[in-house]
Amino acid sequence: MKLIRSTILASGVAAGALLAATGAFAEPGAWSEEPVRIVVTFPPGGTSDLVARLLAQHLDTDFGQKAVVDNRPGAAGTVAADYVSQQAPDGTTLILANNAPYTIAPTRFKSIPYDPIEGATHVAYIGASAPGLFVQPSSGITTLEEYTAVVKETPMTYGSSGVGSISHILGEAVDAALEVESIHVPYQGSSPAIQDFRAGVLDSFYDMVVQNSDMIEDKEAVAIAIASPERNPQLPDVPTFMEQGYDIVIENWVGLSGPAGMDPAMVEQINETVLAVFASAEVQERLTELGITHRGMNSQEYTDFVAKQIEVWAPLIVAAGIAE
Repeated sequence: MKLIRSTILASGVAAGALLAATGAFAEPGAWSEEPVRIVVTFPPGGTSDLVARLLAQHLDTDFGQKAVVDNRPGAAGTVAADYVSQQAPDGTTLILANNAPYTIAPTRFKSIPYDPIEGATHVAYIGASAPGLFVQPSSGITTLEEYTAVVKETPMTYGSSGVGSISHILGEAVDAALEVESIHVPYQGSSPAIQDFRAGVLDSFYDMVVQNSDMIEDKEAVAIAIASPERNPQLPDVPTFMEQGYDIVIENWVGLSGPAGMDPAMVEQINETVLAVFASAEVQERLTELGITHRGMNSQEYTDFVAKQIEVWAPLIVAAGIAE
């Protein structure tokens, strides 16, 4: 088995164990009389946007906390992260955090205008999903072996949700492991990349696999590999990279973060409220549809997780050749 060590698994604890370890949290519920803005680093339609809207909906209906989604794409998520870092730490501006601005950008860029740890309050971890490689059905490709043979003869284009995004890094990792050179076409978010794929502009694309299950079922795209430790039970016919001989495991995490200096009592209440939202059967079902595995973490555990992921991602970013 060829090895490319890119295992990024979000380590977390179950909600029950979390409660036992940290004691009683504040009661879940609304924490602000003002509407809360949840900033998203991508355009509407992608996984982060869908999770943010799901959270906003249930904050309102379940706990009476008004919330709106504010999409601020650009510069690999750093535009949104920088904006949030400059807002008042009063709980009215939060960000649907993810790998791009917090665990990729610190290595990718020589400098960023915010500190991913000290310049933020990491409130509540939500979960992670796995991306994969999709190709056009007309290509006849169904395995990595077939993909490798084709790309070595004629380089194929692949779309990603942006330079330095998890889909871009996965694409570079796959090229390195397969010893091929594909042509990267970056977009601002996964939705425009998928649109161009459907239009026949792209030969392939990388994105969250379960999120594109309809395309797979409708035979609009062929998922030839998923970057998860094992097959997803929702799509049992999609093989992993590992079982095809390549040790590639990359997961995309999402969480809720805010500006530095937020009141610890408020952080605790928001954390408990978010845990309560994602503990409901209805929300769990929707997360499953999005391919996201939910894990509960308190604020300190989530902060430690982000710091650790910066270390884990650094060699992948350097290997991908995208570090400035």
